[in-house]
Amino acid sequence: MTLLSFSNRRAGSLALLFLAFCSVVMARDLDQDEALRLRQQGVILPLEQLLKQALDRYPGAKLLEAELEEKHDVYIYEVELLTVEGVVRELDLDAATGRLLKDKED
Repeated sequence: MTLLSFSNRRAGSLALLFLAFCSVVMARDLDQDEALRLRQQGVILPLEQLLKQALDRYPGAKLLEAELEEKHDVYIYEVELLTVEGVVRELDLDAATGRLLKDKED
């Protein structure tokens, strides 16, 4: 092993560590109590309303997971659906407005 390949390997490891740290810092999962408080204050829409919107987009899909996250001071519902075709879709919805932010195959 040369010094250069060791340096490249170490730099790659540091980059992965930094990327993992940044993703943790940028997104925070909220618990049920926080979600309820935000809903009661009118900061976010009810999850049921946004789930209906997500499921209407993929008729017959099954809900796999839904969670509320805070990313860059924006509340986001991250919803995973299993479509009737057997494809897992990940949707991000702005929890305050219901606007679709992301829809991708997972």
